[in-house]
Amino acid sequence: MSKRNQGADPVLALVGDYLSKIDDSLMSELGRYSWSEFYGPLIYACEGGKRIRPLILLLTAESIKISNRDNSNLTDDIFLAASAIELLHTESVIHDDIIDQENLRRGRPSFHVKYGYNSSILTADFVLGIILNIGSKVNDPAVSSELSNAAIKMSEGEMMEIRMGKNPDISIRDYIQVLENKTASLFEASSKIGAILGGGTKDEIHSMTAFGHLLGIAYQIHDDLVDWNNEDRLFNALIRKNNTSSEIVTEMEDLYLDYSNRAKDELGKLQKSLPKSYLERLSNMSVVF
Repeated sequence: MSKRNQGADPVLALVGDYLSKIDDSLMSELGRYSWSEFYGPLIYACEGGKRIRPLILLLTAESIKISNRDNSNLTDDIFLAASAIELLHTESVIHDDIIDQENLRRGRPSFHVKYGYNSSILTADFVLGIILNIGSKVNDPAVSSELSNAAIKMSEGEMMEIRMGKNPDISIRDYIQVLENKTASLFEASSKIGAILGGGTKDEIHSMTAFGHLLGIAYQIHDDLVDWNNEDRLFNALIRKNNTSSEIVTEMEDLYLDYSNRAKDELGKLQKSLPKSYLERLSNMSVVF
């Protein structure tokens, strides 16, 4: 489904097998709805995604298994949960592009530009139905609970961003609060679900939950820093509020590094392994998709 030039990025090649398995699982779930007129639009919506959130889920589950000397393969439940995580992200992207009036996504027309507003709203609802169905098939009620919590927080974060975007007195704390809900909640759900389905202890689940939360904030700050001059985001409101943009950008770069380092500290509680090393690379934002 997703075309990636693994040869151009040696780091991407390291996790390429995980990404292929995620794509296979996602395509298998979508294939159950090939009878529906939503099927084609669903494929379009899911194509080209980074898959970073389901990747975190898989790497977390495998890291936990290795730490607990569990040599069994990743279960079907883990791949089902990874598909649900990616679909929840996809649903949020469809809505975000409408709200933000974004006309391009991943170098192609945004979903609402290609299919129209009415179809976009209905497709996002259809995706939610698929997620609910996946949750019913996973043999752990905690998965559905975490997906639900993430969806609620993401919606809260979007509403907060709309409100704060009109506030000339927005603070860094306001900005981080939006990130905690809108972005970090799904990262947190990804790592927490991975730890749960990987058979983690209470302490391991707590650490990986914190890891996902911190990584999600770092990821979004980093993403905003990359394109702050070209995009109209909440981050830009912080820039406009300050007379010297270079100072606030430097402050945000330091904040990103702080969250990134704190995320890596949480990984220190796991045994050394390849999947753990990939999570560390993600913490460094060194994987380019």
